Parts: sequence; structure tokens; C-alpha cells
Amino acid sequence: MKQTPPLQLTGAVAIGRNEGERLRACLTSLVDRVAHVVYVDSGSTDGSVVMAEAMGVQVVRLDMAAPFTAARARNEGFAALMTSQPGLCFVQFVDGDCEVMPGWLPAAQQFLGASPQHAVVCGRRRERYPECSVYNRLCDIEWDTPVGEAKACGGDALMRVAALQQLGGYRARPDCG
Repeated sequence: MKQTPPLQLTGAVAIGRNEGERLRACLTSLVDRVAHVVYVDSGSTDGSVVMAEAMGVQVVRLDMAAPFTAARARNEGFAALMTSQPGLCFVQFVDGDCEVMPGWLPAAQQFLGASPQHAVVCGRRRERYPECSVYNRLCDIEWDTPVGEAKACGGDALMRVAALQQLGGYRARPDCG
């Protein structure tokens, strides 16, 4: 079996707007676990940018004159990550209101390292407080996806840099379906 690639070969892109303490938890789950973290902010007014910069995270401020999509934010974050860390092999994308659990990155890297035919790996997203509301409970149920190969995954995933570059990133235009 192939060895797990070192975490120095992985960067992360987090996206968000006005996530507050959720963003702090997100970035804390990444800082010191990957080579570099980029936070893409889509017009926060709650101090998210200042907090991220204080944590040593590179911040990209989206131009909000252009239509916002999560794909556009991920693409701009990925471009910034590749400019500052061109030698990375993997990128972990995560929404700013989510956390990457301990052990996820080494396990995901081990999978991709042993499976060169795969470009992306994602895990089970869980709602932290499913008992707090019907919405939280429904989200947790919806995210309970089957284990195994899939044709699609959500925005929280570890991807091979080369595969993402070959595809030209995410489809960023909102009218592309």
C-alpha cells in the first residue's frame, strides 16, 4: 500500500460570509493541519476578514459587483492558493460554517494516494446540533449519503489539484445549471 502523502502537500480553501464563530471553528480545524489556508469572503460585515487574517489565513475578498456563486468563490480561492503554493497536490474545500474533523485529512489523502483513478474524496457531513430544529434534523438526514463511489459530492471535499486544473475548476456561471 502507498504511504499517505504528507499534509504539507495539501492546502485548503474555505468560503463564507458573516459566519462569525463558525468561521473561527472552521479555520481552526485547518490551520496547522495543511500547508496553507485561503479564506474567500463574500462581503462579510461581522469582522470575519479581520479574524481570518489574525489567524494567519490568506484572505481573498470577492468583488461583489459580479454575481456570487459558491463555485466562483471556490475558483478564486483555488487560484490564490495555487499562486502562493504552486507545488500542492491536494486541496480541501470547505464551507465556512463547517469544520474538518481530526483524522479526515490523513484518511482522505491515504485514499487518494492509493487510488490514482479517483480525483475527489468526500466524507459524511453531519449537523452538529440536529436536535435544535427541524431544519437541522432535515439537513442531517439529507447529508446521510451512501458510502462508496458517487458521481457527485458537495462542496466539502479533498480534491487532486491536477484533476481540478485539468477541468478548469468549478463551473462558475450561475446560468449553467
